[in-house]
Amino acid sequence: MDPLIDAADLVAERFPDATWAILTGSVIGPHRTAGSDLDIVILREDGPGYRESLRFRGWPVELFVHTPERLDGFMASELAQRKPSTHRMLAHGVRLLGEPGPWIERGARVLRQGPPPLSDAERDWLRYSLTDGLDDYAHATDPGERAVIAAGLWTETAKSALSVAGRWVSVGKWLLRELREHDPEFAGRWLAARDEPAELAGEVLASAGGPLFEGYRAE
Repeated sequence: MDPLIDAADLVAERFPDATWAILTGSVIGPHRTAGSDLDIVILREDGPGYRESLRFRGWPVELFVHTPERLDGFMASELAQRKPSTHRMLAHGVRLLGEPGPWIERGARVLRQGPPPLSDAERDWLRYSLTDGLDDYAHATDPGERAVIAAGLWTETAKSALSVAGRWVSVGKWLLRELREHDPEFAGRWLAARDEPAELAGEVLASAGGPLFEGYRAE
């Protein structure tokens, strides 16, 4: 099973009018596993954009179908959220059809430049969220609720640490990958703090400016 050949054949079969297509994701990188799927980004001039999951020649496939306007909007939204999923897909993609070069370069350029600095409002929200999560965790008496609060606080701690450091934020496995790339030692401490995240959350909160509750107001 050759992912490039099978992905190219799928595109030719289903999207003969595509402007370009690329294969991306773990199937062509160092993180490939037996369960890696074919992540294929397709650009068409017309038609609705959508995401579709299917199987082709034994491969699980994820299709990300865009028009230029839709793709541009996705990338702008991701930049504002500091989560460059589509940028990463483009930057690390391998051409299957057409000339995706300018879009690939755009994704790579944004990844190199990094996210925009945190605004005062974003930093205040980060501080408020961690303060609130730590307060809930400290006063939880129900074991189930405490476990749920700990899980949320643990994840928010990682995202906040990345944001404060001027790094990209992500979810799932990419959250850990971002942490490891930024600071392997912190990533190890974060993994160890999964069930008791308060101390590390407090450390990250201090680096962001300290607790914030009284007087906080979001327009």
